[in-house]
Amino acid sequence: MESQKIYISIGSNKGDKFKNLQSAVDAIYVKVGAVKIISKVFKTPALGFEGDDFFNACLLVESYLKPNKILKELLAIETNLGRIRSKKEGYQSRIIDLDILFIENEILETKSLKVPHPELHKRRFVLEPLHHIASKFKHPILDDEISVLLEKCEDKSVLEPVNIWLKNPSKQHQFSKYNYIAIEGNIGAGKTSLATKIAQDYNAKLILERFADNPFLPKFYKDAQRYAFTLEMSFLADRYQQISDDLSQLDLFKDFIVSDYDIFKSLIFSKITLHQDEFKLYRKLFYLMYKDIAKPELYVYLYQNTERLQENIKKRGRKYEQNIDSSYLEKINSGYLNFLKNQTELNVKIIDISDRDFVKNREDYLYVLDAICSN
Repeated sequence: MESQKIYISIGSNKGDKFKNLQSAVDAIYVKVGAVKIISKVFKTPALGFEGDDFFNACLLVESYLKPNKILKELLAIETNLGRIRSKKEGYQSRIIDLDILFIENEILETKSLKVPHPELHKRRFVLEPLHHIASKFKHPILDDEISVLLEKCEDKSVLEPVNIWLKNPSKQHQFSKYNYIAIEGNIGAGKTSLATKIAQDYNAKLILERFADNPFLPKFYKDAQRYAFTLEMSFLADRYQQISDDLSQLDLFKDFIVSDYDIFKSLIFSKITLHQDEFKLYRKLFYLMYKDIAKPELYVYLYQNTERLQENIKKRGRKYEQNIDSSYLEKINSGYLNFLKNQTELNVKIIDISDRDFVKNREDYLYVLDAICSN
């Protein structure tokens, strides 16, 4: 599932207003998605009622959640931060107010959610912070950029920038000390999903193994003895070429590289699948190539128990994988753990995700990021 860009307005005019905004941003990061940009905070007069001045800001968030789920999470955050919704008519002071302004270019109208927000073009306290982070964004219904909507806005409220910036909680997960991270794991452990999410959230160049294009893989699963050596040699050649090519091509617009495999997996799998004499030959060829390959500065191994691996394999539905034997998965896992136990060259982190689902549960995803980024 692709992530979507969500613009959210945040405001507070009760209690410690700045602290309320920061708490909301932190909770949005945990419950909704990666916070990409935060606007300046603006001090704005209460609009439509008598009350203290507001602190207002806007966020750009990338989320994998569906619109109604995003709304549900934002309402829960408001409640957790102490907002009590009154049944009285009209506007009132509030500890926190969170509104979805845009979800990409979608136009939605349900009983509980209207996107774009129907009032945003009338509110300077929304448009000015939004202009700060998305001046060129075009309203999908009004067909004007935010900068134009701000010029046209009839609300003449005077906003004052506050000289304190909200902190972006995404910064707590820093990958800047690494140039190259490899995510590894057994078949079905979720390494491609994790590598893809990290690349998207943290501006990394993504290297994905091209196993789907290998014509020998379905044949191997049908007749392992006959096709094992051919399969392992084709994988080795392809991995060597891909990593050599991708690591040699600098991408000035990306902060680091993340891959969903490390080339050493070739040796781990071949030790299981090949006869002893074939493996000896294969190992010689492997080390001739391995010495010329750049090693990852961080090697992350996702440990998943066999039962969960089988569940994941069934879910993703690749026909040729459906009859993989559990004993084969256990051999692969043992092969990885033996390799990592005796590894002295690589910086290795083993993360047990057997009881976690970082694809569906954002808090589990953040748990994995914490484990990767911890010292």
